[in-house]
Amino acid sequence: QVQLVESGGGLVQAGGSLRLSCAASGRTFNIYAMGWFRQAPGKERDFVAAISWSGGSTYYADSVKGRFTISRDNAMNTVSLQINSLKPEDTAVYYCACRTYYSGSLDARVYNYWGQGTQVTVSS
Repeated sequence: QVQLVESGGGLVQAGGSLRLSCAASGRTFNIYAMGWFRQAPGKERDFVAAISWSGGSTYYADSVKGRFTISRDNAMNTVSLQINSLKPEDTAVYYCACRTYYSGSLDARVYNYWGQGTQVTVSS
């Protein structure tokens, strides 16, 4: 079992920045990759960014490339998401997730552990 706890969400004006963090605990040695997803009201949960736990390879949704940066600290078992140039359409609940096996997919269905989510609200 892996437990994930997100922090860092909040209300910010358009153009501002936020840094989301996710702390992993439990059987963290099993983690293969971690990712961030977001879900806006009435919409599906969408992929935002992912990072491999060992090599640090990163992947981003096209909609966030250049504005979002995912990073990890293996020693602290944390993953962060730096969000810059926030837009109102970035408003959503942001979820941290991890998977404990290899997959070539970025789909939410391949992630087997999830945090509770943290709300990000961007005002125009």
